[in-house]
Formats: sequence, C-alpha cells, structure tokens
Amino acid sequence: MQKCENCKSQFSWHKIYKSLWWGYKPINCNECGMAHKITTSGRFVFVSLTILPAMIFGNFLSPFNNFFATFGIALFILLLGSLLLPFFVTFKKSL
Repeated sequence: MQKCENCKSQFSWHKIYKSLWWGYKPINCNECGMAHKITTSGRFVFVSLTILPAMIFGNFLSPFNNFFATFGIALFILLLGSLLLPFFVTFKKSL
C-alpha cells in the first residue's frame, strides 16, 4: 500500500478507495497533512483493473446470450477489480 512521501505513514485502504471513486480526490496524510495526488500511471491502473476487464468480458468473452447475466458478471468483474485498486495505484506528493 502507498505510504506518505513525507513522513512514511501508510494510507488506509478505505482512504485510497474513497479517493479513487470520488474523482481522483487528493489524499491528505493523517500524520503530517501532506496532500498526495494520483499519478498518471495510477489512473491507467484504475482503468485497466476496473473498466477494461468488464468491457472486454461484456463485448467479447461472454458465453451468455442473456443481457442480464452478461451485465451482472461484468459488474462483478468491475467490483472485484476495484477492490484490488488500493494495492496497485500510486500517489505522489503535490506541491
């Protein structure tokens, strides 16, 4: 998990997750108050772990002829990928 670049305290999973789903909101460290913004590569990780796998499954890999089954599994893939995001997304100290 990401740590503060200033004081090296670790950000909580919930704080990172909330930041990602609220429009890449900057994270403030609980210890020193330093603001951290998501990096460009972190945004690509966000898309590649959530939206991209769900779209690929829904458009190309779905074995179902039922729209609701395909949509439900694609939504499950999106949710599963989003739960892993805080472990892979990177933030940097903002100036």
